[in-house]
Amino acid sequence: MHKQILMIVTSHDQLNATRKTGLWFEEFAGPYRAFRQQGYEVTVASPRGGAAPIDPNSQPDAPDAELMAVIANTIRLENVNLAAYDAVFLPGGHGTMFDMPDAGVGRVIGAFADAGKVIGAVCHGPAGLVEARRADGTPVVQGYRLTSFTNEEEAAAHLVEAMPFLLQTRLTELGAAFVPAPMWNDHVVVDRNLVTGQNPQSSHSTAEAVIQLVEQITENA
Repeated sequence: MHKQILMIVTSHDQLNATRKTGLWFEEFAGPYRAFRQQGYEVTVASPRGGAAPIDPNSQPDAPDAELMAVIANTIRLENVNLAAYDAVFLPGGHGTMFDMPDAGVGRVIGAFADAGKVIGAVCHGPAGLVEARRADGTPVVQGYRLTSFTNEEEAAAHLVEAMPFLLQTRLTELGAAFVPAPMWNDHVVVDRNLVTGQNPQSSHSTAEAVIQLVEQITENA
C-alpha cells in the first residue's frame, strides 16, 4: 500500500494592516513533489480548509497547475482521519506564526508524536509544534534537538516586530535544544521521529530526510 503523508499549511493571509502573507510556496512545492515522486499519497489540510493563501513574495514565476489546484482546495484539518497517515509535514511561511500555534494543530502533532510517527517541519512550520503536547501534557519538542527559521534570519528579514513571537526563542523555552546554522544555509536536524529544516533553502532536504525516516520505520516494523 502507498504511504500516506499529511501536509498542513497555513490559512492566515495578513501579516499586518498593509502586507499580505501566507504559505511560502517553495516550502510546500518542493516537499510535495518529493513525496509524490516517492509514490506517497499526499493530503493537504489547513486550519480553515479551502484555498490556502500564498505569500506574494513567494509566488512562482510559472505556476504548476496541479500544485495550485491542491492549494486551492485544502481539507479542513478537523475533518482529517489522523490514523490514516504515516507522517505529517508542516511547510512554513509567516502565516504559520499566527494560526499554527493553536490547540487544534497541537492536537494533531501530539497524536503523531504519541504514535511514534514521523513529524517534519521547515522554516516557520515548526510554529505548529508550539502548542503540541503529548498525552502526559509535556511539550512534544521537550528534550529534542531541532531547528527552524532563526532569530537572526527574522532580523535580517526585518520582520521581528511583525511577529507575535520569535520561533527560535519559543521553541527553546519549551525545552528544545535549538541547533542553528549560518543564515540561509541548507540545514536539517533529525532527532528520533522529528525532522526540522531551518529555512526555504532547506525545504527539499527536509522532505528527503522525512522520506528516509518513513522508509526506515516501515522496514523495521
